[in-house]
Amino acid sequence: MAERRKFKKRFCRYCQQKVDYIDYKDLNQLKFSLSERYKIMPRRLTGNCKRHQDLIVAAIKRARQAAFIPYIVDRKRVIDNPFELIK
Repeated sequence: MAERRKFKKRFCRYCQQKVDYIDYKDLNQLKFSLSERYKIMPRRLTGNCKRHQDLIVAAIKRARQAAFIPYIVDRKRVIDNPFELIK
């Protein structure tokens, strides 16, 4: 039989900080849940709990509607660090 891999248990960073509300205008907090192409990262990669992941998804969608975060990234214009554009 194959040997089971032991993975490090991921903890929700928002539960540790006891965050009740995630503001859509706080882009420094949201950028940890976005990939380089501004896609929302899943729970299994970020380690967030279900409650905080739902809050993050809602905040990112609100930030996209308010044009704080782009919906898509231009493939022709490659940027080293896309989060430098968010300020």
